[in-house]
Amino acid sequence: MNAISKIADPVVAPTLKDAMRLVAGGVSVVTAGDGEERTGLTVTSEVSLSIDPLTMIICVNRNASALAVIARRRHFCVNVLAADHEAIANRFAGVSGVKGPARYVEADWRPQATGALALQGALASIDCEVEEMIERHSHVIVIGAVRAITTQSGEPLVYSRGRYHRLAHS
Repeated sequence: MNAISKIADPVVAPTLKDAMRLVAGGVSVVTAGDGEERTGLTVTSEVSLSIDPLTMIICVNRNASALAVIARRRHFCVNVLAADHEAIANRFAGVSGVKGPARYVEADWRPQATGALALQGALASIDCEVEEMIERHSHVIVIGAVRAITTQSGEPLVYSRGRYHRLAHS
């Protein structure tokens, strides 16, 4: 029996983007800087790299204004958002056009060991010092050594199919 193979069509970015939109992920705000240089962005691309030593990875678009601050200040804080933090997620995603320090209004923030800011009420805040930044294609992979972690109970904000969701429990 002869196997017939078909050469697959070339993979294109919109197809990968559409596929990745199906992956449900927790929503975090990454903060960097302080004072008038405070900035940040909303991400679903944060992951623990290692438990020994404690390290995190965030992936930041090269066009993101926060990238220069992360590179200059050599710190960032991953704030895992709770289900009631949708407005904060939108502000840091730039939905309203707000930038820099204006993204921090209407929430309480506390400085961490590195100088990055942690959101009061975040399910987790993971304070990191930049170890390495690796440029790949449209993004920069930022590896951070974890310097402090705080957690609290609550339900996470989840993103899938282009919208925010809350987990339903049975």
